[in-house]
Amino acid sequence: MNIAYWIVAGPLALFYSYAGTLKAVRSRDRLRPMMAWVDRLPLPALRALGAIEVLGAAGLVLPPLTGLAVVLATAAAVGFVLLQAGAIAVHLTGGDRRIALNAGLTVAAAVTVWLSTGL
Repeated sequence: MNIAYWIVAGPLALFYSYAGTLKAVRSRDRLRPMMAWVDRLPLPALRALGAIEVLGAAGLVLPPLTGLAVVLATAAAVGFVLLQAGAIAVHLTGGDRRIALNAGLTVAAAVTVWLSTGL
């Protein structure tokens, strides 16, 4: 199960590290081509979302690597499931039906929750 965890959680952590960093440092104008919904959130909320994603990515990786507070990996994965549920709602309420990436991230995070219970 440990190898399976890293196969799923590793790319998930890389994705959220990248996406979170972009949200935390880029301007709305530079984010808009990738994320059409950025104008629907206040800038501080967008920055906070980016920071949460980066911290969640660290939560997927650091506890299992160090062996300390391994339950935080499960908490981070549950957080990503909830985050994507909210993201899907934001997309759908804004009239954007392109939620395939969000659905895939939700499934990956849910699998990570399950795999993290066996760490």
